[in-house]
Amino acid sequence: MVIEMKTYIIIDLKTFYASVECVERDLDPFKTDLVVADIKRNKGAICLAISPKMKSRGIKNRCRIYEIPKDVKPIIAKPRMKKYIEYSAKIYGIYLDYVSKDDIHVYSIDEAFLDVTNYLNLYKMDGVSLAKKIMGDIYKKTGITATAGVGTNMYLAKIALDILSKHDKSNIGYLDEKLYKEKLLDHTPLTDFWQIGRGIQNRLYKHHIKTMRDILNTNPSILYKELGVNALYLIDHANGIEPTTIKEIKKYKPKDTSISSSQILFRNYNKKEARVIVIEMLDNLVLELVKRKKYTDNVSVHISLSDYDYIHFSVNVNSTNSFKRIKELVLNEYDYIMDTNIIRRIGISFNNLSDKKIEQLDLFSKIDDDSYELENTVNDIKNKFGKNSLLRCISLDENATMRIRNNYIGGHNAR
Repeated sequence: MVIEMKTYIIIDLKTFYASVECVERDLDPFKTDLVVADIKRNKGAICLAISPKMKSRGIKNRCRIYEIPKDVKPIIAKPRMKKYIEYSAKIYGIYLDYVSKDDIHVYSIDEAFLDVTNYLNLYKMDGVSLAKKIMGDIYKKTGITATAGVGTNMYLAKIALDILSKHDKSNIGYLDEKLYKEKLLDHTPLTDFWQIGRGIQNRLYKHHIKTMRDILNTNPSILYKELGVNALYLIDHANGIEPTTIKEIKKYKPKDTSISSSQILFRNYNKKEARVIVIEMLDNLVLELVKRKKYTDNVSVHISLSDYDYIHFSVNVNSTNSFKRIKELVLNEYDYIMDTNIIRRIGISFNNLSDKKIEQLDLFSKIDDDSYELENTVNDIKNKFGKNSLLRCISLDENATMRIRNNYIGGHNAR
């Protein structure tokens, strides 16, 4: 069997949000102290991004405002998610100048994989040269500096980006399986490698596994016992192997098994105030259920308290997408179980989604046929005129957050 040699490029937009804010102000992100954070959320607000200049000072990305050294006085830019999406879309358009959309996998708002295997002969370039040309176009057309990883599979490209590119003047790293084994089998810490978080690292440490070479020298049965099926991916990655391609990712259709929503409240809410938020979140999730033509048979609610404790409960709702039915059952349990006034975060999940509605009828029940049509109509109106064009009266309550959050993207200010 002949195995085709592939070439992947992954491009990362350097400190993307902060770079956009600098470009919009005609400032050099490498010479400017700037953070992207919502100061209205007080000095404990997390910085969504910091400029390269601040990183060069040793300040960590995703720090909180109060953690910034006192002698550093950064510009604090309010998040503008809509603006960042506009820049990301423009840069995606640049990728399309070089490769087909079928050969692009958008990994996040600031990262994308490109399968350039079939384009190298066309452009008469190798992967590194093509990456450099695309990065140059991005800077020329948007002012955003990019970094890149080039590899013979998606994993190696990502590792070349995450570990090698930051040490190369060109901001580009390259790896094939041979170079990977020569350069990175003894690299530490393990958390520098894609998909290895602190949890997995600590579980491996229990077995004195601290490098990729240690993984290769460990009996696989130990890894499978500790990590289950994930051990397979870990062993492949330790060997520099990643069989998944962009083509296979494009074909994959995830099965909807649940939908969820969560929000951190602006302050500590009491039981009565938080009840309003629960109703709003249930309403939003029901609208999403109806849009997907799905039904749920279980709702779980997770409520975090400001003293780091939490309350969790779940309710069986018998395969429905009726807001009235779900609200009644969830609030009955909420009113029974809640006994605290220090609520800071609420998460709700609709579980076990299915395509079939199941109703338990009796002589005294009325079939609620109008509910589905009502929710569909609400969705149509919101899609046409905006999310705040039609709200339940409870969203006018002073403690409600839906009107504000409808103007957010990804939980952050849109404009």
